[in-house]
Amino acid sequence: VQLQAYGGGLVQPGGSLRLSCTVSGIISDVLQMAWYRQAQGQQRERVASITVYAGTNYADSVKGRFTISRDDARNMLYLEMNDLKTEDTAVYFCNVVTNDFSEYWGQGTQVTVSS
Repeated sequence: VQLQAYGGGLVQPGGSLRLSCTVSGIISDVLQMAWYRQAQGQQRERVASITVYAGTNYADSVKGRFTISRDDARNMLYLEMNDLKTEDTAVYFCNVVTNDFSEYWGQGTQVTVSS
């Protein structure tokens, strides 16, 4: 099982980025996919999640700015991030939970919002 996140980078406040995550090797059905982030010195927090039924949930801090989506045909997970703020700076991780409640993590991609 492998998850690989990419698409991070340096962006100015107010800018946009699109994160992607490739998912491979998962045999069991996927129950939920999510993006987490961890800022330096902070605990990891869930940013957004999407269920097998396409139900979505967002952290209050990103509502209206971030959009999570998935492409099951391509085994991809995305996070569209708009109106980025300096407080969005963090390492972003993709996460998958399968029907047997196994959990898998990608390696993380750095997002830095700075002028």
